[in-house]
Amino acid sequence: MSSTQLSKTDSEVSSQTPSSPARSSPPRRPVYYVQSPSRDSHDGEKTTNSFHSTPIISPMGSPPHSHSNSSLGPHSRESSSTRFSASLKPSHHRKSDRKGGGGGRKTWKEFDAIEEEGLLDGDVPPHVLMRRYYLVAFVGGFAVLFSLFSLILWGASRPQKPTVTMKSIVFNEFAVQAGADNSGVATEMVSMNCTVKLTFRNTASFFGLHVTATPLDLSYSQLTLATGTINKFYQSRKSQRLLKIIVKGSKTPLYGGGANLGSSNGAPTQPVPLALSFVVRSRAYVLGNLVKPKFYKRVECFMVMDPHKMNVPISLKNKCTIL
Repeated sequence: MSSTQLSKTDSEVSSQTPSSPARSSPPRRPVYYVQSPSRDSHDGEKTTNSFHSTPIISPMGSPPHSHSNSSLGPHSRESSSTRFSASLKPSHHRKSDRKGGGGGRKTWKEFDAIEEEGLLDGDVPPHVLMRRYYLVAFVGGFAVLFSLFSLILWGASRPQKPTVTMKSIVFNEFAVQAGADNSGVATEMVSMNCTVKLTFRNTASFFGLHVTATPLDLSYSQLTLATGTINKFYQSRKSQRLLKIIVKGSKTPLYGGGANLGSSNGAPTQPVPLALSFVVRSRAYVLGNLVKPKFYKRVECFMVMDPHKMNVPISLKNKCTIL
């Protein structure tokens, strides 16, 4: 029996009763039923038979309502939606809200919002400024210390210069003959061959040296008669090596400069003054490409080629200047 029929029966009964004072017998309150889901219903199954009727007595004068959830009114819908949203809210959010809700405290979200607004406005927090200060101080201090260390290494490497010692020279051949240059000009031409010995020593105690040199030029009256080459090599610390360089020239034109020169059987007929010059260049890599000390040794030697001392070593001990 529906609630509408019940309410209608009650009104009919009250109309059929004799008139009586309103205060003697209060009107009977209407009863209506609300159907709620049954506990025995399973998830995902909705049937009309799974509801139980629960009687609810409405207050006096309240109109009957339907059995749907919309009959509970806007307050019921608001309360149900509030309970549903509260149940979906994570537990840690509810805890933070309870902790920050009283006493005017701010939650962590509010503090983050305030901090972000401060950063956007240009107000940098003090702890961020301190971090920047420490970072700049660390980088600046490291750069200063590294530069000072590099300067110390460079200063310590400068006094440890390599040494070059000229040993001897041996003249093996010296021949003067008539000929013509590449353009066909007739002139006297010289062919000679000799061997130069020297030692290179690395005096440094904590770095090696990469050594190169310019060509060894053997000249007569500023005219180069023969040339030799020193191959590039590496000399380790506190060590030395003996170098043998072959200096030779083939058919070098004299163009009238060697009018007094002559030869017989591959030997000069008279003494010939000669000059030997070259530059030894060495470089060290103490701290990679940052500390690279360079050393230059310029060697100049003056000797006389004696026709009677062919194929005999001639000492260069006091005949060379090394700068």
